[in-house]
Amino acid sequence: MAFTMQFDTLIFETREGIAYVTLNRPERLNALSDPLVADLRRAAAVIESNADIRAVLLTGAGRAFCAGADLTGDNAAAGPPQPPAGSTGERIRASMQQHFNPMVNAWYQLRVPVVVAVNGVAAGAGVSLALQGDIVLAAKSATFIELFAPKLGLIPDLGSTFFLPRLVGTARAKGLTLLGDKLTAADAADWGLIWACVDDAVLLERAQSIAQRLAAGPTQAYQRIKTVFNIQPPATLAEQLALEAEHQAALGDTKDFAEGVTAFRDKRAPKFSGA
Repeated sequence: MAFTMQFDTLIFETREGIAYVTLNRPERLNALSDPLVADLRRAAAVIESNADIRAVLLTGAGRAFCAGADLTGDNAAAGPPQPPAGSTGERIRASMQQHFNPMVNAWYQLRVPVVVAVNGVAAGAGVSLALQGDIVLAAKSATFIELFAPKLGLIPDLGSTFFLPRLVGTARAKGLTLLGDKLTAADAADWGLIWACVDDAVLLERAQSIAQRLAAGPTQAYQRIKTVFNIQPPATLAEQLALEAEHQAALGDTKDFAEGVTAFRDKRAPKFSGA
């Protein structure tokens, strides 16, 4: 069932089992203000609780995906209650623990696949927001920039220190974060940071096509694939094999598996229900 929801800083609508979520602060290059972080947490809760939603497409309005955290002085005016008084560092820690980190974790842990379409610059925390997705596409004009250290004297946050070395290796992760150089979408794809780099004109079309494929797929299998890949890998192959067997056994009892086997034997496309 299609529906829309009203958010101050997001466009949120669902169609044919897909939640389309668009960061909607184009005048600020979709920088993560407190209200936007709060809206993203609310959107994740809606997605997680709605069984009719089978995939998500996340992108940004305007000419950028997300320019990172909003550091303007009026950022917090309409946001959630401010952290208790203390040093600047203490306030940063409280804000991360109470608002930013729960938002990123909620999106990373969503039961359904998340397709991210990076339509311009993804900087700082915007890189982290993009990389929480399961399949990330970027327009050829898009760039990824980790400016925490070179510009602010900070370390990357919102999960970048988790995502980057897992995706591109420690050497490239250190280079990106120590130097803060722009990484083109083409290089990001070559490095394995993202799934694909596509022409700007077809970015949303390609992302929607993938989301539609995922929405029509075996949702329980997708959820368990995310679980197996997202957790810290076991230390040994034997442990990983045992984990695979556990999840495979559960999926073997689903109606989707039975449908898949039947469809394979009948030489037709399967019709997955998510059951």
